[in-house]
Amino acid sequence: MRFFQPLLAGATLSGRLLACVGAVIGIALTIIVCGGLPPLGPDLPIIVAPLGASAVLVFAVPASPLAQPWSVVGGNVLSTLVGVAMFQAIPSLPLAAGCAVGGAILVMSLARCLHPPGGAAALTAVIGSQGIHAAGFSFAFAPVAINSIALVALGMFFHRATGRSYPHEPALVPPVGDASRIGAEDIDAALEDMHESFDIAREDLDMLLAHAERHARARGRNARGG
Repeated sequence: MRFFQPLLAGATLSGRLLACVGAVIGIALTIIVCGGLPPLGPDLPIIVAPLGASAVLVFAVPASPLAQPWSVVGGNVLSTLVGVAMFQAIPSLPLAAGCAVGGAILVMSLARCLHPPGGAAALTAVIGSQGIHAAGFSFAFAPVAINSIALVALGMFFHRATGRSYPHEPALVPPVGDASRIGAEDIDAALEDMHESFDIAREDLDMLLAHAERHARARGRNARGG
C-alpha cells in the first residue's frame, strides 16, 4: 500500500538502525550532562520534550537543512523566546498558544533556522508548568539552549565516528563535460515553477541530478555497446 512506502528517498534499514543508536546515546548523554549542572530552578525539567523531535532530525536525517546545528540551537531558543513573549503578552491561552507557534515559524524563517521542534518549544513556553512560566525568558537558555547545544555536540561526535557528514557539507558535483546539463539556474527555475518546499538543500539536489546524469550516460553507453 502507498501509505507504507518509504517517506524519505535514500532511507535504508541500516541507516535507521544507526539513527536509533544515535538517538539513544544522544538523549541519554544529554540528560546525564545536563543533570550534572547546578539545579536550574524549581519545577524546571532537566531536558525539554521538543528535544526528542530534534534528536529524530539530527540522527535520522542529518543532511536535512532542518537538522543543522544552527537550525537546532537557533530554532529551539528563538522559538522559546517567542513563546515566553506571547504567554506574557496575551491573556487568552488558546490565542497565546497559536501566536507562539505562528510567531516561531516567522522568526525561525527570518533567522534561517527553521526547525519543526521549535514549534513545540514555543508551545511548551505557553502551556508549560508554573516553574517554566516563573523562569520567563531564562527558560530559553536553561534548559532549552543547554539541551540543544549538548545534543548538537553529541550529534557531531556520533556522525563523525560513523562516517557521516554533520554539519552537512554537500559533496562536490562531478563534472559531466556537457554544457547542456541541468544547472543551478535550471533547478531554481523548476523550484519556482512548482511552488513547493522540499527537505533537501539546493546544492544536494544539484549533486543528485549530476550523479543521475552520469549513471544515465553510462547506461546509454552500455546499451549501445550491447
